[in-house]
Amino acid sequence: MGDVVLVRAGELVPVDGSVQSAQAVLDESALTGEPLPVTHVRGATVSSGAANAGDAFEMRAARLAADSAYANIVRLVRAAETQRAPFVRLADRYAAVFLPLALAISGLAWALSGDPVRAVAVLVVATPCPLILAAPIAIVSGVSRAARLGVIVKGGAAIERLGEARTVLLDKTGTLTLGAPQVQEVVALEGRAEEELLQLAASVDQLSAHVLAEALVHDAERRGLRLLEPTDAVEEPGQGIEGSAGGHRVAVGSSGWLRSRGYRVAAPVADAGEGEHAGFARVLVGVDGRIAGAIVMADRLRDDARELTGKLRAAGVVRVAMVTGDRRSVAERIAAETGLDRVYAEQGPEDKLAIVREMRSDPELAPVVMVGDGVNDAPALALADVGIAMSGPGATVSSETADAVITVDRIDRVATAVSVGRRALHIARQSVVFGIALSAAAMVFAALGYIPPVGGALLQEGIDVAVILNALRALRD
Repeated sequence: MGDVVLVRAGELVPVDGSVQSAQAVLDESALTGEPLPVTHVRGATVSSGAANAGDAFEMRAARLAADSAYANIVRLVRAAETQRAPFVRLADRYAAVFLPLALAISGLAWALSGDPVRAVAVLVVATPCPLILAAPIAIVSGVSRAARLGVIVKGGAAIERLGEARTVLLDKTGTLTLGAPQVQEVVALEGRAEEELLQLAASVDQLSAHVLAEALVHDAERRGLRLLEPTDAVEEPGQGIEGSAGGHRVAVGSSGWLRSRGYRVAAPVADAGEGEHAGFARVLVGVDGRIAGAIVMADRLRDDARELTGKLRAAGVVRVAMVTGDRRSVAERIAAETGLDRVYAEQGPEDKLAIVREMRSDPELAPVVMVGDGVNDAPALALADVGIAMSGPGATVSSETADAVITVDRIDRVATAVSVGRRALHIARQSVVFGIALSAAAMVFAALGYIPPVGGALLQEGIDVAVILNALRALRD
């Protein structure tokens, strides 16, 4: 404690502490769910696990690494894993009934007939293959089917729990949304074209390492705009950048920074576009000493997120809710666009754990599926009946903790995983019930003396083949 640490651009904050430089620009999305970079001034407290999205800065450590926020999350994950109740596999549930039934029929046949051959015949036809082969084959087929669709499920138990899921809890940043700022709106002034404004701003921003600058450049490239070569650039990290491009002097940054560079920023210009209270960031653009417009940026909803709730309900899920550390105004806006049942906003790792624990204790809502991608989601992923992680940069901890990982950039694969689990579990149960019913009927006939042991062995093979072929249907749509 008390040591001064240098955090270079792109590095993670190693310990909790306070900013010693003039300012620090951090990407805290993995910890808090806030998708936009946060600027901390000198003396502000920062938490370990946040990424430096600006220039290098110095910080003073306030506590040991073992006592940091990141270490606390790791401890919560370990505690959550020990709190998860043991899961009884489908085959074990049926075996608890089938085995005593077979022994009872065999003993009764011997006792009533006095013929031990009948008891042997009953045991021969009492095939356990629907339990030891058919059910696992259906479940493993479900795992294989999910993998082909972009969901890696870590074992058959997770597929079985997915097949029974009744509640799905979704993180926001990086899960329902892309988790990175995108250009939402371009507001051009004084008759200037939006494409020209974006082109000039992106041309200068090519020299900036700021997260918003990177997103602005990528958006201009996606629109097919030809970026100009900037010169004479001057940047104040975290505030803005000014340089020459295409014969113009262009400044891109916050309203306060543009004022410090001599640009007159009127209130209507500063308020152009969406407001920051709704989760939007506003970047002003000045050209040749005058304000030319504003570019509004925000974390964008995934294209397939709007259909997710309907697909989950069609798959049999009764409650779909959002659990996020982001602000309530932002969370409610996203929830309204996606049709979620409930919103739990401004929730830390401990709060998310409590919500998962509460849902799991309600028989009408359990089993519970938790979907997330950040470090702050890891404890909830570990405690949920099924944790599903979105793969991507910074998702290592959640991916290791989760029971399943979505490897494609699509949130609708959550509904796909539930549907695959439902189908695999249905076919597994069907195979088990069908196989046990055939075996039970054969046991009765063997007990009555109609089926000898050799005939029973042949009949047993026929039952095995029938239920295994049925279980393989889980590989198909």
